[in-house]
Amino acid sequence: MNVSRRPALVLAICCASIVVVVMDISIVTVALPAIRRDLGASVSGLQWTIDAYTLVLAGFLVLAGSTADRVGRKRVFLCGLAVFGLGSLLCSLAPGIGWLIAARAVQAVGGTMLNPVAMAIVATTFPVPAERARAIGVFGSMSGLALALGPILGGALVDGFGWRAVFWVNVPIVAVAIVATALFVPDSRAARARRFDPVGQVLMVVVLGSVVAAIIEARWLGWTSPVILGLLVLAGLGVLGVLRYEPRRADPLLELRLFRSVSFSSAILTAMCALCGFGAFLFVTTQYLQDTRGLTALTAGLCLLPVGVLVLVLSPRTGRLVGTHGPRLPLVVAGIALALGGAASAWLGPATPLPLVLAVYLLFGVFLGTVNPPITNTAISGMPGSMAGVAGSLASAGRQTGTTLGVALAGTIAATGVVWWLVAALGAAVLTLALLGTGSRAAVTARRAAALFDEVEGVSLRRPTG
Repeated sequence: MNVSRRPALVLAICCASIVVVVMDISIVTVALPAIRRDLGASVSGLQWTIDAYTLVLAGFLVLAGSTADRVGRKRVFLCGLAVFGLGSLLCSLAPGIGWLIAARAVQAVGGTMLNPVAMAIVATTFPVPAERARAIGVFGSMSGLALALGPILGGALVDGFGWRAVFWVNVPIVAVAIVATALFVPDSRAARARRFDPVGQVLMVVVLGSVVAAIIEARWLGWTSPVILGLLVLAGLGVLGVLRYEPRRADPLLELRLFRSVSFSSAILTAMCALCGFGAFLFVTTQYLQDTRGLTALTAGLCLLPVGVLVLVLSPRTGRLVGTHGPRLPLVVAGIALALGGAASAWLGPATPLPLVLAVYLLFGVFLGTVNPPITNTAISGMPGSMAGVAGSLASAGRQTGTTLGVALAGTIAATGVVWWLVAALGAAVLTLALLGTGSRAAVTARRAAALFDEVEGVSLRRPTG
């Protein structure tokens, strides 16, 4: 393993990559009204502008991580930066909504090579456990910060230069990152890379793509439409295929044995519920501030400043709290804050005093600042070292899946009040999962799952691959 002599610089490069990837989920939301006016986009077109990006991220994160383990993390990281930069450039030049959606998918292909690979690079760059924990804490906090600050930067860019600026701003950042990566980031590979699982990959994309497409298009076609019913049937068949095929693999893309741990299962569900709620919040809020209240893009972005400030303040403290007292308390706080934020938002209207609106947004800042650090901790809690990377990647995929579903649901549900009560229900789900997934009984199931991996580790290579 080639360890960098400049670990702080490597950490900064990896943090820059995660910032641009995650920020491109939220930075675009504040540009949606301008995109709709300029390109004549429908609501479903706006949904796909967000979801084409998050859907690809969710579907291919695990594949990108295992590919980097096999061919070299630095090589895949450089490729990811180049593809992400190209996709950003194509987005900025898109002449129509269809071209923009396609370019967003290209952008996301690059993003899949950055998120899990950057985490692996950070882990190998800091071999001392205490230093590694601090570095991963810094890296992880960048995700929530980027998600919260995206609308603020996006608002400034849209008002100053137009919506295309939210994409071309990535190009110089990526160019600098490519040069810095080539010069300073060490290369590494896993001791034993997981095998490619093409059938599992196809099944995962079919399930996610069918569900999201059905939700988005159901508003226009109707839930009883043959197209929507066909998509739902296809998703169901995909789930059956996963349950039938993946257990037969030596190195499955979706490691179902992990779900025998209540801690891991609750972490994945928490990630999906939490980010589903926040994805719906961003999609509805930026349009409420601009279309309903008539604010400029910059002012709308600044209205979300309370969210970004609280994430900046709370994320590092939450990370330390998780390290000393465990993930339960932060997750409980996050669930309560999301539930209260959703319920309070249901009463916001065009004439609601702006200070009251900002006070409600503080709840979402508390939520986002306390929810991200404990998710990964809960997912990998008790897992053997050989499975920590897979568990962490699946937790990241859960976050992206949640964001995708949140945007899809928020755009499909016609009544905004219903969306907010859905967000409140998701907060209650996060609270429930926090109590179920962090107790002593959950820890017992995590130890049993870890023991199962220890038992089968020696024979897994000899199992049939299906």
